[in-house]
Amino acid sequence: MEFDTIEDAWQFWMAYGARNGFDSRKQWFNKNKKDGKISSARFVCNKEGSRREDKRDNLTKHPRAETRTNCPARVGITFVKESEKYKIHDLVVDHNHYLHLSETAHMMSSQRKISKAQAFEIDLADASGIKTKSSYELMSRHNGGKSSVGYILLDQKNYLRRKRQRDLMYGEAGSLLRYFQQQSLDNPSFFYAVQLDEDEQITNIFWADARMIIDYAHFGDVITFDTTYSTNKEFRPLGVFIGFNHHREITIFGAALLYDETCESFAWLFRTFLEAHKQKKPKTIFTDQDLAMASALTEIMPETYHGLCTWHIMQNAVKNLGNLLKDGSNLLKDLKACIYAYDEEVTFQAAWEGVRSTQLSESLNGDLKDYLKSDLDISQFFKHFERVLEDKRYNELKAEYSSREKLPKLRMQKSPLLQQAAKIYTPPIFELFQNEYDWSLAAFIKSRQEIQESYEYSVAIFDREGVYNVKGVPSAETVTCSCKKFETFGILCCHALKVLDVMDIKLIPDHYIVKRWTRKAKSENVENVSGKIVHEDVKLVVTQRYRYLCSKLVKLASAASEFEDTYKLIDEAIDELNKQITAMGSKFSNCSEDNQKTCSSLSEKRVEVENLIKNVKGLKKRTGRKGRKRLKSSVETQHNKKTKKTKKDHHKNEIKKNSDNFSLLPQSSNYMNNSSQNTFDQFYVAVMGGSQVLPMDSIQSLHKSNIV
Repeated sequence: MEFDTIEDAWQFWMAYGARNGFDSRKQWFNKNKKDGKISSARFVCNKEGSRREDKRDNLTKHPRAETRTNCPARVGITFVKESEKYKIHDLVVDHNHYLHLSETAHMMSSQRKISKAQAFEIDLADASGIKTKSSYELMSRHNGGKSSVGYILLDQKNYLRRKRQRDLMYGEAGSLLRYFQQQSLDNPSFFYAVQLDEDEQITNIFWADARMIIDYAHFGDVITFDTTYSTNKEFRPLGVFIGFNHHREITIFGAALLYDETCESFAWLFRTFLEAHKQKKPKTIFTDQDLAMASALTEIMPETYHGLCTWHIMQNAVKNLGNLLKDGSNLLKDLKACIYAYDEEVTFQAAWEGVRSTQLSESLNGDLKDYLKSDLDISQFFKHFERVLEDKRYNELKAEYSSREKLPKLRMQKSPLLQQAAKIYTPPIFELFQNEYDWSLAAFIKSRQEIQESYEYSVAIFDREGVYNVKGVPSAETVTCSCKKFETFGILCCHALKVLDVMDIKLIPDHYIVKRWTRKAKSENVENVSGKIVHEDVKLVVTQRYRYLCSKLVKLASAASEFEDTYKLIDEAIDELNKQITAMGSKFSNCSEDNQKTCSSLSEKRVEVENLIKNVKGLKKRTGRKGRKRLKSSVETQHNKKTKKTKKDHHKNEIKKNSDNFSLLPQSSNYMNNSSQNTFDQFYVAVMGGSQVLPMDSIQSLHKSNIV
């Protein structure tokens, strides 16, 4: 029997072994010294020979089972010069062991191999967060059973392990920096920064991609910042800057992996965050009650209003002042009324109508836990974090599609004001505006006073307490209300809408249309730190071509795989096309004169990262708590027992609640329970995390320093 190549002979021996129930192995090759061509070879049964004696066997509790039996089965191949073919010159077909069943032939190592197409599918499943076992089961169902896949689950696990080892071949720090390098090459607007300690180890990391920079430019007036744990193998807290877009969907403005949560680390982070966004500071930032964070904010963003998480405030109230809340005490109720229930600014600045809590961040943290876990290395972390971003950004696409697909429902069809608002605002904001308009129909003027060209109105709502002062100037089409709805949220309140109607103004004046809530909120170009326009996808045309070709080729592959002849036709055509495309690609690999500057810039970035990799000594290690969940207080644990909701419903409710309360600026309240002033002094300090009693003037000084 003759073969054209040594590979053909090997394939024959493997196929013969599969049919007869034994595994194959290559024993040796001989090569011609003149031309390096294989002159002879021997293939054997994998049970040929015997394992060398292991001196550690007496110390091993569970030694590996013996697999070799000195099986004599073999085939010898030699090259014949006359015919220039390989032929069999030695053949032994007898075995001295049990042969495998045909049903288990697919488990033999010589019959298992992960193809390039399968490797792509495995990578795709891993990047999508599908567990190895689940993706293998999917592949087996797709191929008609595990025996038809071509590899076993262990092979898939080993493939992913080797791939992760290759990803970290430059070390964790090198892999991190190379990831940032690749992102910068893909889009020059990608921003990242790392902080090194005196030992040249990376401590803190910040990054913001092009989309984050664009979104912050449009929606960065109010943000929340919080940290969460157990998202990576290094036990580093993940900090995320987030806010709401014009569809009231969560949007991310930047992220950081911190070494610790000290004032110095937060100061570096906030300073770097502003650098990434061209020093644009938010009007309001909400955080939890972290003193180091508050101190850093006071230093870096003194003009920014620092709001605290009311949820944490209430937690501290219950935890530190439980004795004052007994026997029917109204203290907690009074505090809630002070924070939430009053609109006008008179004596006590403790209430604002806005994102009153970092539970917006907590909601995102819940989503992060679905994608990230504590055993992810630094390379895996970034891949899975990209999934979080993609998921959130796809929500905006769905909202955008819905806003164009569905027409807003007007409760008053003939109202020109509502018709205008429906065209200008996104659907969620229009619904809020329409609610204000409905309330304006229940509003009435209690009194009015003319002062030169302006008017002052006292506006009340039928069957509700409270009177609001509204000033209006008909000639300038301006209105200001004491409830400060427009100043804090960005849409006119029902009291202002009532006065506009009284002044016969039937459309929303342009100066009361805040662009961040409109359909055209993202119409303006945004520049990066280099002064260049930021493009979310610099390879948009390439991406569109890729998607178009993928769609066509998937359909072609599906049709061609039905029959052997069509399969071979497509297979040969793909090989030929691959050669042509490779040849054509080499012509375009060199930089042309038109893009010499771009190539030079990319080259400089590569050199910069390479130098940084050489100098960096690695990621600074920190110890941490294992597990995926943060530690909860007894108050939280007790609360969770009372209200058990699904994670999905909980997140939806939190997002809705916080987006309903979204605020552009803080608003104050006039509430103060004077009858319990001394008790409230003690209560206020304890709620803010303290343990000693301070007078109100000390508390007010804390208030002025933005710590409270």
